[in-house]
Amino acid sequence: MIYLDAAATSFQKPASVEKAVLQALRSYSSPGRGGHKYAMAAAEKLYELRERAARLFNVADVERVAVTFNATHGLNIAIRSLVPPGGSAVISGYEHNSVLRPLHALGADITVADCPVFDYGAAIRAFDHATASRPDAVIINHVSNVFGFELPVYEVAELCRDRGIPLIVDASQSAGVLDVDAGRLGADFIAMPGHKGLYGPQGTGLLIASDKARPLLYGGSGSDSKSPDMPPYLPDMLEAGTHNMPGIAGLCAGLAFVEKTGTGKIAAHEKLLAASLIRGLRSIRGVRVFAAPDMEHQTGVVSFELDAMGSEEAAGKLADLGFALRAGLHCAPLAHRTVGTLDRGTVRASVSAFNTEREIAAFLDAVELIARGAR
Repeated sequence: MIYLDAAATSFQKPASVEKAVLQALRSYSSPGRGGHKYAMAAAEKLYELRERAARLFNVADVERVAVTFNATHGLNIAIRSLVPPGGSAVISGYEHNSVLRPLHALGADITVADCPVFDYGAAIRAFDHATASRPDAVIINHVSNVFGFELPVYEVAELCRDRGIPLIVDASQSAGVLDVDAGRLGADFIAMPGHKGLYGPQGTGLLIASDKARPLLYGGSGSDSKSPDMPPYLPDMLEAGTHNMPGIAGLCAGLAFVEKTGTGKIAAHEKLLAASLIRGLRSIRGVRVFAAPDMEHQTGVVSFELDAMGSEEAAGKLADLGFALRAGLHCAPLAHRTVGTLDRGTVRASVSAFNTEREIAAFLDAVELIARGAR
C-alpha cells in the first residue's frame, strides 16, 4: 500500500527509530526512580531527547522541553495554564479539536480570526483586529492539518509581544518540516506530536513551555517526593507518572534523523511532491483541489474532493486500489467551516520524507480512474 497519510501519523520511520525502541525495552527502566544503571541510562536518554529538541527548535533552556503523550496533551496543558474558566481566547479559523474542545470545556469566550484559505495577508489582518480586545491567550496553528496552509505564526507572535498577550503555537504539522524557532517566536507554549514530522512512535510529544506552565496531571515525578504538591519547576511539574521510555528513545532517534537530514531538505522534498500532486489533481475533470495558486504558504498536506461522490466513498475506493488516505473532517470542523466543506469533508493526501514522485504519479492515475468511472 502507498501511504499518503503522514498528517495523521508518519507510518514510514527511519530504521534507527525501531532499533531505538527495541534497545529501550532491553536497557531502560524509569528515570528518576533509582540510582542503578537501568534508571541512570533512562535518565541520560531522556536528557538527550531534551537536548536534541532544544537544539532543533532553538530553545535556550533545555529544562523548558517537557515530554507529553501527544500534541493534544501539550495543548491542554498550555490552554489550562493560560485561560481561566470563562476566560477569552483568539484562535485561527483552522484550529484542531485539541484546541476547540479544551476551550469549550472551560466555557471560554472564543474569537475566531477568520480568513480565506491561503490568504496570508488576510490572516495577519484578522489577528491584528481580533487581538485588540487583549484576550487571555492567542492560539494559532502553524499549518492547517486539513489544507496544508502555513499560517503567519511569526507575524502573529510579534503582534502578541507588542500587546503583551500570551501565545500558544500548535506545531503539529510543522515540527520537523518548517522552521519552528522558539527563540524567534517567543511563544509561551509550542506543542507538537512526536509521531508525525519528528518520525517518533505514537504516544509521544513535546511541549516547549514557559514559566507560566501549570500542572495538568498530578502524581509521582521522582523529585520533591515529600511535598504534596507537584514540583514548582520545569519540566518536572508537567511530567507526572512513569515516562514512556521506548517512545522517548524512538523519538530521540527521530529527532536525530530530522536534524541530520535537515528541515529545509525535508520541506523542499514535501513541497515538490505536493506541487506534482496539486498539478495532477487540477488536470483531472470532476476533481476540486484546495491549494495555493502559486504554492506559496502551501505544505505537503493537500485536500481535494470529487464532484460525483462523497469524501469517505472516494477514500474507500482509493484504499481498495492500495492508497492510504484520510477523509472526512479530520478532527478539525472549524477549518472545514472556514473553507465551506463542513457538510461533506474532503479527501486528504499528505506526504513525508519517505514518499516519492513515482508514488504520486501512481496515485494520480488512481484518482483519474475513479473520477472517470464516476462520470
